[in-house]
Amino acid sequence: MFKAPGVVYAPPVGIRIVIVDDQAMIRAGLRMIVETEPGMEVVGEAADGREAIVVARRTRPDIVLMDISMPRLDGLSAARELLDTPSPPKVITLTTFDSDENLYAALQAGTSGFLLKVSPPEQLIEAIRVVHAGDALLDPAVTSRVIATFAGRREPAPSPLLAELTPRELEVLRLLARGITNAEIAAELYVGEATVKTHVARVLMKLGLRDRAQAVVFAYETGVVRPGVT
Repeated sequence: MFKAPGVVYAPPVGIRIVIVDDQAMIRAGLRMIVETEPGMEVVGEAADGREAIVVARRTRPDIVLMDISMPRLDGLSAARELLDTPSPPKVITLTTFDSDENLYAALQAGTSGFLLKVSPPEQLIEAIRVVHAGDALLDPAVTSRVIATFAGRREPAPSPLLAELTPRELEVLRLLARGITNAEIAAELYVGEATVKTHVARVLMKLGLRDRAQAVVFAYETGVVRPGVT
């Protein structure tokens, strides 16, 4: 790479990752996948949720890959505790089961992604990059099905925070609840993708939400959208 005289070039900022799983072989496999990817660094490992909290607080990772089923403290409980701290890491939950219950619980806990352990390595790397970039790892079909099923089991509880949204922002929230991308929202609203990004950022800020995953849960649980109604 050409370097102009007198200019100091900083190396690209790496993504700091903590791997949490009670099986040593799983941790080793995840580490091998992650560390072969340029710009990613494993800064710690943990074998249970309680240890994960200690390691994450010490190493200050960007991303925590968190197993759900573990001794001492399960992954979802550990995620809730981590995400309730100042400047928390993003959490991607890992599981061997494609369970609606697990997915909904992970979204409620505030995690930014949900990935099966049998997913191919390239999908794991893509998930880390997507979540690190500030988005949520959501499969629209799975997300819509799961949220609609579980949110429909109880009566929605409207939030006073909704009054903070403009009509356009409320419309964006409804579209977010469908799990669609910014580009798809832009096409629906006949606006530019940059405009959608601005609207999404404002919605999250006004509602005090971390990312799109939380926005989907919020929209269903407050009655902004109803199961089976588009």
